Amino acid sequence: CLWCYTNNTCIDYPVRSILPSSSFCSLSNARWGVCWINFEALIIALAVVAGLILVSVTVCCCYCCYCRRRSRSRLDEEEEQLARKREERRLQSLQRKHERKLKHDEIRKKYGLLQDSDNPYSRFENE
Repeated sequence: CLWCYTNNTCIDYPVRSILPSSSFCSLSNARWGVCWINFEALIIALAVVAGLILVSVTVCCCYCCYCRRRSRSRLDEEEEQLARKREERRLQSLQRKHERKLKHDEIRKKYGLLQDSDNPYSRFENE
């Protein structure tokens, strides 16, 4: 039902068009369904709601894409930092191992326990 306040008549809604033409009744005087819903207000309200939904979906998508990209880059940075730390620890461990070996070799040399590198299975002789 399309109620027109200019001539106080109820007309069957023109289903062939989305909005009623001005030949039936102007939009400011047209009411839809029940008499208190103004057509202009209905169109404006629907446009505002659709705009808000569209903006909120766009903002959510942009925010999610930004967060994913940021979290991926942050994860890559953390992974790279962990790999660097792991490599530093490995190098420090190798350096400490080499220093311990040198120190042990000095102690063995001091007490005459250093074995010949040619024959590592030579027998230890007490004098």
